[in-house]
Amino acid sequence: MLHQQLSSLLAQTDIALTELQQQQLVQYVELLDKWNKAYNLTSVRDPSEMVVKHIMDSLMVAPHLAGKHYIDVGTGPGLPGIVLAIALPDTQFVLLDSLGKRVRFLMQVKHALGLDNVTPVQSRVEDYQPSVKLDGVLSRAFASLQDMVQWCEHLIDNSGRFIALKGQFPEQELDSLPTGVHFEQKISLEVPELDAERHLIILSKD
Repeated sequence: MLHQQLSSLLAQTDIALTELQQQQLVQYVELLDKWNKAYNLTSVRDPSEMVVKHIMDSLMVAPHLAGKHYIDVGTGPGLPGIVLAIALPDTQFVLLDSLGKRVRFLMQVKHALGLDNVTPVQSRVEDYQPSVKLDGVLSRAFASLQDMVQWCEHLIDNSGRFIALKGQFPEQELDSLPTGVHFEQKISLEVPELDAERHLIILSKD
């Protein structure tokens, strides 16, 4: 049933996924549902709601990622990182979270789904030093843009991007960006069957 739901939602987008990728996404939802009962990883309890609010919401970012190395800060149970890693198998994702139970879940997902392009890391973002040059920092419901820039500035050089998945357009946050960073682009995302605004905010260093 989840597979049918996912297929019908994908048909309303320009995103093409293989049968295997769709199976991996469904398996991820099933693992999230199972672990959620014990570990409280997400407030969304219904698997079919997870497909819309987590899977599709994260997937809509995939067409807008260029480059091969990203870090998902404050990834929680792997959102959007796991979903994007499934959709973009040639792109590497570091999934960073400070909570051990979340990182244990991510290790389980990596193993169960055979995701070679995912590296779960337990660390505070301020303490983490990437081992490769990153093309961008991703965040979904992680922090304000100011905090994201302040905490993650050391993760990318001048060619990297800050990519934040937001609900309503964060006008006030953009008005008070720290110096050295500028607003590059906003992309309105249309998530099928999600009755809420979604914006992708892209920032870059001056």
